[in-house]
Amino acid sequence: MNNNHDFTEGEILRPMLTFRGPVLLAMFLQSLYGAVDLMVVGKFAEAADASGVNTGSQVMMMLTFVVTSFSMAVTILMGQHIGEKSPEKAGDVIGTGIIMFAVMAVAMTFAGVIFAPEIAAGLKAPRDAFNQTVSYIRVCSSGFVFIIAYNVMSGVFRGVGDSVMPLISVTIASVFNIIGDLFFVKGMGMGAKGAAIATVMAQVISVILSTFIISKRKMPFILTKDKLRIDKSIAKKIFSLGTPLLLQDILVSISFLFLLAITNSRGVIVSAGVGIAERLCGFIMLVPSAFSQSISAFVAQNVGAKRMDRANTALKYALVVSVCVGLVIAYVAYFHGDILCEIFSNNPEIIAAAWEYLKAYGIDTVICAFMFCFIGYFNGRGKTVFTMAQSVISSFCIRIPMALIVSRIPGSTVFQIGLSTPASSVLQMTMCLIYFIALKKKDIENGLNIRQ
Repeated sequence: MNNNHDFTEGEILRPMLTFRGPVLLAMFLQSLYGAVDLMVVGKFAEAADASGVNTGSQVMMMLTFVVTSFSMAVTILMGQHIGEKSPEKAGDVIGTGIIMFAVMAVAMTFAGVIFAPEIAAGLKAPRDAFNQTVSYIRVCSSGFVFIIAYNVMSGVFRGVGDSVMPLISVTIASVFNIIGDLFFVKGMGMGAKGAAIATVMAQVISVILSTFIISKRKMPFILTKDKLRIDKSIAKKIFSLGTPLLLQDILVSISFLFLLAITNSRGVIVSAGVGIAERLCGFIMLVPSAFSQSISAFVAQNVGAKRMDRANTALKYALVVSVCVGLVIAYVAYFHGDILCEIFSNNPEIIAAAWEYLKAYGIDTVICAFMFCFIGYFNGRGKTVFTMAQSVISSFCIRIPMALIVSRIPGSTVFQIGLSTPASSVLQMTMCLIYFIALKKKDIENGLNIRQ
């Protein structure tokens, strides 16, 4: 079955929603990795193990951002070449990307395994959970080559308009991760370390099976052995697009790690509760994130085909649908978040702390539903420097300063600390609107905002 999509012709809303569906499900299942780790550990291990998984998974998430940033650059370049109907150039992009990611895998594995204690100390992991945090980071780091392999494959398939294959890959991984968590954590009593082992094993199985499936598929690009090399011009483009995204993800992740350090300083109960809220937030933000990735692929192809009219129309559709869904999710998270938190823990104190922090994210959901659509649009157009700038500015001018100030106020709650996130999102949303208006005006002046 050929699931590749040409987004440069025909309907807009239906293909975009069709593409977004598997993206959303894949992101849901990918988030389930860490969620299942935390859920099983929360149910069958100690609070220290839950705290270790929380802090360790945040580190792994930040390192994964490095991979996804350059993977998005590959997706953008591929999409533009697909839109141009240039399969040879698309193959050159993939070949260069594979070599670059291989080097990245070696470096990240080394850093994670060797410097795990220093990383845990830097994040102020609670003393009772320090060893668990180190173990989780080390084990997960050892499997980074498979994390990277998955993201490379996902980026390639998004570039050709196929969102089904990444879904198949992550589904395989999720099933085996659940089985592994129950075996190593519940059955073997290995706590945080067992959860990490299950995650790595699941990724290994997923990559092996997915590679087999891919080998049987016909793709709209040409990839031969001679293309597995560093093409300097392509590498430069990947770096020019991916580096801003990388800096954005790292710096924004650092801002959230600041929040993590602040909440960790309030003890194991709060640390475990915030970990649950952060995990739930990963699920809450799936809808806007799915739209962001879908729009990037859609816009990239239409930029290559010089069809900005279709790109702008896709953005309008995405905004309406994403915001509507965001309102529903925000209501559930804010008013009924305790029910969600109970999935991850039996401890009433942890549940209470988690729900309190989750309320802030509930507010943020609606803002992000709007903002993420614009970010996907800008990324698809290759405007990654702007997406970096608006994220970094909001993080370091609003999120971190506000969290630090509020945390030092006597009697301040984790909800009040968490409000620093939606506050920073408001600034991001404002900057996105201003930039879009300016960009649209420029398109009109250049004759790009008309039907081609």
